[in-house]
Amino acid sequence: MPWTRHHILSLADFSPAEYDIVLQTASSFREVLSRRTKKVPTLQGQVVANLFFESSTRTRSSFELAAKRLSADTLNFAPGTSSLSKGETILDTAKTYLAMGTDMMVIRHKEAGVPQAIAAEMDRLGVRVGVLNAGDGQHEHPSQALLDLFTICTLLDTDNPQLSLLKGKKVAIVGDILHSRVARSNIWSLTASGAEVHLAAPATLLPKEFSDYVKEEPLKEESTSPSSPVVALDRRLFIHWSLAPALQNADFVMTLRLQKERMTSYLLPSLREYHQQFGITRDRLKLCHPEVKVLHPGPVNRGVEISSDLMDDPQFSLISQQVTSGVAVRMALLYLMGGGKV
Repeated sequence: MPWTRHHILSLADFSPAEYDIVLQTASSFREVLSRRTKKVPTLQGQVVANLFFESSTRTRSSFELAAKRLSADTLNFAPGTSSLSKGETILDTAKTYLAMGTDMMVIRHKEAGVPQAIAAEMDRLGVRVGVLNAGDGQHEHPSQALLDLFTICTLLDTDNPQLSLLKGKKVAIVGDILHSRVARSNIWSLTASGAEVHLAAPATLLPKEFSDYVKEEPLKEESTSPSSPVVALDRRLFIHWSLAPALQNADFVMTLRLQKERMTSYLLPSLREYHQQFGITRDRLKLCHPEVKVLHPGPVNRGVEISSDLMDDPQFSLISQQVTSGVAVRMALLYLMGGGKV
């Protein structure tokens, strides 16, 4: 199937075929990154603008390195020293970068919908500029979910990562799901694979949109993609207000950071109590499959979401692999958006 998606704003309408294209393309770039010369001329002459209106370390650095590995020119936006402080609008900022010859824009913003608004403006202007959502508010973070998917699938089959490898696997997502754009994107990608996804969090940190999904009833949904016919997906999503049922026989455990900067009300008694009830430790992993692996999108609050010793244990932790996967996956996304052939 040819790649026809011009913007990558959400995984809600990604088809299984599109996931597999990303996984296979990322696998090719992982091989490139293992060479002595890690740069390819694929996007030579194209300009990638990283417009990060919100702080970031991993995502911003990963996109910048990915663009450079593809030989693209990069522009990096810093809101603190920009004309936003003088009253310029976000759309005008985007159009300024467009006037500089930008071919792709990678957008992060604390408010949901900003990447979609910029993409809509580019489409209205009739320009061929691709927009990639690098995290918008509590909405989505597609590239993080795709690199998580790639990390898991390459663990299951190094040479041929594909979505179907996760069919029937149990994945537990634990933590601050309410404020997590990463969780929302991962729910779309993991349930599309046929995996059983179990959410576990205190009731105050589970979104209201999931309140109707009791653990005995999987969510069934029709998913469509602009580039493929209707695909019926049996999305299996379950919620728990305690940790043990989610961990029972889990193949993968993804723990999420407590986003204290987004919490506007008293949602937790204390960090200590949270760790006692929902922190991932070696003892709690005994409930899981014997070969369970642990993921975390970062940054990590050590000793809160996950014990420090477990985070650094290569027997269980895939956290460093997630960071490494990020460059290959983001190379794949920029390549596909930039008109690369598949």
